[in-house]
Amino acid sequence: MSSDSPVLNGRCGYVAIVGRPNVGKSTLLNHLLGQKISITSRKPQTTRNAVVGIKTEGDVQIIFVDTPGLHLGQQKAINRYMNRAASTAMKDVDVVVFVVDRFIWNEEDDAVAQRLSQVKSPIILAVNKVDQIEDKDSLLPHLQALSEKLNVAEIVPISALRNANLERLEALIVERLPEGVHMYPEDQITDRSSRFMAAEIVREKITRQLGDELPYEMAVEIEEFKQEGSLLNISALILVEKPGQKKILIGDKGERIKLIGTQARLDMEKLFEMKIMLKLWVKIKSGWSDDERALRSLGYNDF
Repeated sequence: MSSDSPVLNGRCGYVAIVGRPNVGKSTLLNHLLGQKISITSRKPQTTRNAVVGIKTEGDVQIIFVDTPGLHLGQQKAINRYMNRAASTAMKDVDVVVFVVDRFIWNEEDDAVAQRLSQVKSPIILAVNKVDQIEDKDSLLPHLQALSEKLNVAEIVPISALRNANLERLEALIVERLPEGVHMYPEDQITDRSSRFMAAEIVREKITRQLGDELPYEMAVEIEEFKQEGSLLNISALILVEKPGQKKILIGDKGERIKLIGTQARLDMEKLFEMKIMLKLWVKIKSGWSDDERALRSLGYNDF
């Protein structure tokens, strides 16, 4: 934590990044920050919690809130939690960035737009993945159609992955931030704990490896997080719902869980800037994803 005094007469405000699952919200946050704090994968609903990322440059501090994708159906407790977390993040923010995927517009985008119709903050529509559009001439008519469909302050074509037009997006955000004192020290990049970040890294590696075989019935809990000299000891418990899922996660002769552990440890060493001793355990906890009490015990209670 920095001991610097608060910046006066600057700009500071909250910016919610919203959209349906898998449109690139977390990738956008990471590239805007220039540092990875939100986990990503190609699988929908990778983000489960609202994750705060803080960017401070000079007299401007932007507090981004990366939200779970708003989705329809799948009425387990974990899905209801994610929708509540996303809806809560839209309230009381200074700017909303609504992320959509190129020309794709479906009923989940409609659901997000419907919720945003109740929001009083200015909305910037970020049309993501435009680098994947082959016929660039078709983009302008599409942007015009979106502007007629939605009540937004600005529409910006971007590619979060390629860092294309993100400076323009950020400038439009900053214009709309209120004047005010910075809420966080300038060297802080998230409000999340190190334990939370460690659990998310393990979950990302599992999701990337096993997203199709182990969809959402998996959670990670950090049981030990202890520094001894220059070594950080981390023990993570991975919860699954069925014996077959445990078998898939461990893999033949333990090869899959070893690979997940290696990938997670390397990312943690970058994040925490020290050597990590990581131990992973797998446990069957039937029905955890549809149990409100179990979810609270796993930290899904921050809305």
